Amino acid sequence: MKKILLLGSGELGKEFAIAAKRAGQYVIACDSYAGAPAMQIADEAEVIDMLDGTALDSVVARHQPDLIIPEIEAIRTERLIDYERQGIQVAPSARAVNFTMNRRAIRDLAARELGLRTAKYFYAKTFEEFRKAADEIGFPCVVKPLMSSSGHGQSYVHNDDELEEAYRNAMQGARGDVKEVIIEEFIDFDSEFTLLTVTQKDGPTLFCPPIGHVQKGGDYRESWQPFAIPDEPLRQAEHIADEVTRALTGYGIWGVEFFLTKQGEVIFSELSPRPHDTGMVTLAHTTNFSEFELHFRAMMGLPIPAIHLEHAGCSAVILSPVESDGPLDYNLADACKEDRTRLRIFGKPVAHVGRRMGVALCYGETGTDMDALRDKAKRVAATVLGTDPYMKK
Repeated sequence: MKKILLLGSGELGKEFAIAAKRAGQYVIACDSYAGAPAMQIADEAEVIDMLDGTALDSVVARHQPDLIIPEIEAIRTERLIDYERQGIQVAPSARAVNFTMNRRAIRDLAARELGLRTAKYFYAKTFEEFRKAADEIGFPCVVKPLMSSSGHGQSYVHNDDELEEAYRNAMQGARGDVKEVIIEEFIDFDSEFTLLTVTQKDGPTLFCPPIGHVQKGGDYRESWQPFAIPDEPLRQAEHIADEVTRALTGYGIWGVEFFLTKQGEVIFSELSPRPHDTGMVTLAHTTNFSEFELHFRAMMGLPIPAIHLEHAGCSAVILSPVESDGPLDYNLADACKEDRTRLRIFGKPVAHVGRRMGVALCYGETGTDMDALRDKAKRVAATVLGTDPYMKK
């Protein structure tokens, strides 16, 4: 049995903890608030500010974990390098987490070191630098904090009049203490997709069937698997994912995001060194292992013989329409009337307007009409809290 310290205990952490507990492992769940989803099924829980290096050191010293699994961005990631030197495994690796938790590091690695095609970009720490970068890139452009998640602080800028608000939102939406923004060229893409990539200690790098997704404000609203893509662009994406993950090193699952242009060009967007929110569609029995089971197996060094597509599947998020200091009242009955449908309610103890509280999952035979399946998933999700904000793009 291994002792696993989970840094971040949201819905992704909860599903990973379930996979670990099913395999008989011991899980300590950490987050900044009590009652976080993964804490509800972990063996122990810690409430700490993970940007406080001293507090993080104290938790690691107290529990002496065998493995550390970062699940969020707001972590004093440089401490992970020290823990790795002490003999504690970090998944996928301390190097990978340090690079990918900050958009500057991962974008520079992809564009400058590996020579991969990305959107044109600049960084800015002041509004003056920001305005100059916008003039260089032109409109429309995309603005993001260097460190954030779930689309916080991200916006599209169409003219000079929107620059000041976009800069302010990016600075306020940043996670952690990195106060810098990235401003990017707007890619006129046809679609976006995620390629879940699994690196193994003693086996080949594996790829899940691609996942299509729709985002609003940088946060995912629905995803589906498989995403229809021609063979050549898929080979391009697999090559890029292999290049980036090999450079970052380590074992586990990676969510590698791409743009696909109308001309069929694949452009690297972002990468997460952990299970990806769009990959929750794998909970709909789309593949023989969910992304959480794949992450667990890879980081434990357990063999993964192959990844197979078993069903077509869709996910649609369930967003809170209200502010609430307590659990919401979920309507489960209507969803339970639907065949080949599952709900995952995350169990978050409080709700905010637009907060992701659960996900509806629908699946069918491979070759199922994906548009119809997507509509079904969104319709089911809308019944749970009586609202469908995720459908408004």
